[in-house]
Amino acid sequence: WPFIRQSVVCVITRYTYEVAPVFTVMEKAVLKKMIEMIGWEDGDGLFNAGGSLSNMYAVNLARFRHCPDMKECGMSASPRLVLFTSQECHYSITKAAAFLGIGTKNVYVVPSDERGKMIPGALEELIVKATREGAQPFMVNATAGTTVLGAFDPIHQIADICEKYGLWLHVDACWGGAALLSKKHRDLLKGIHRANSVAWNPHKMMMTCLQCCAFMVRDQTNLLQHCNSAKASYLFQVDKFYDVSFDCGDKSIQCSRKPDAFKIWLLWKALGTKGFRLLMEVCQQNERCSTIYHNIQNIHNKLFQPQPEYTNVCFWYIPPSLRHLPDCPELWEKLHKVAPVIKERMMKKGSLMIGFQPHGDRANFFRMIIISPQVSTEDMDFVLEEIQSLGQDL
Repeated sequence: WPFIRQSVVCVITRYTYEVAPVFTVMEKAVLKKMIEMIGWEDGDGLFNAGGSLSNMYAVNLARFRHCPDMKECGMSASPRLVLFTSQECHYSITKAAAFLGIGTKNVYVVPSDERGKMIPGALEELIVKATREGAQPFMVNATAGTTVLGAFDPIHQIADICEKYGLWLHVDACWGGAALLSKKHRDLLKGIHRANSVAWNPHKMMMTCLQCCAFMVRDQTNLLQHCNSAKASYLFQVDKFYDVSFDCGDKSIQCSRKPDAFKIWLLWKALGTKGFRLLMEVCQQNERCSTIYHNIQNIHNKLFQPQPEYTNVCFWYIPPSLRHLPDCPELWEKLHKVAPVIKERMMKKGSLMIGFQPHGDRANFFRMIIISPQVSTEDMDFVLEEIQSLGQDL
């Protein structure tokens, strides 16, 4: 029992080196490798409890760099700050603005093109507009792999604009970061080395166990530490017998943290970088997406988007009763009710579980994410055949 209790304590506490030395070194090793893959010579970071929290770290850190007095003086030391993100971004950016007191109305939403990519020209126009209004822009959030369409914002062009106006560039690569492991697909994130911070979730396409989320900063000045440190003397004494830079807990907004880096460290040791690359090539095979993309067109479905560049496939199923209708409001009003019914039927039957959603003013559609290396073309055929079978009487 004493051994079990000690083991549990080591697993759940990750604030000082002396409490969890092996896990501390593992986290440093994994972050160093991920930072190297982003293309930075050096950097800082930590694993935390979710990609939403990583994005919140980014907003808070960008604000601290822009207005460091806010840490001590609070909102009274702040001008009206605004940040920019695309209409396809993850909702955690808006939540971060609300939680941190920036305000959701100070999140300027940048239009995206038909593929879901942020339009750089529109971004610059909004920056100019905000400045004329008397606000102070401080950050741009670019997305590498949007949640719905799997789109990758043009990071190089966005970075040019950020440098021009002195803005922090954060890249939310929680979903698309794994493409950096693929020689074939890493160009989707071209320019990510110019970001100030990056969020990357290995528990997504890299298939580590939930949860495993990294936040990394291209910084060598201990900005993360300065931003979040509270210098609790009962934990973070400066006169310990070892290098106290290994006491990473004070740069986190948490105290105890689970050793999530161990999950990706163990998998990386098992597969090796070469094995991981091969796995990512299989997971990101465009052939499987292309197969279902073309099959969708052959069985009276309608595609939501052009051919996907990642693994997100979005489409409507059109039942026989609606196929005679032209593209008109009546069609979309009736089509909006189709996906929820099919989803209910597949869940009650126990055959599939595929998400559906509206998007802006567009009717409910199915959104499939195809990443498992075990998925075959036969599996894809079954999915479409099952949707057709469950919805043909609607």
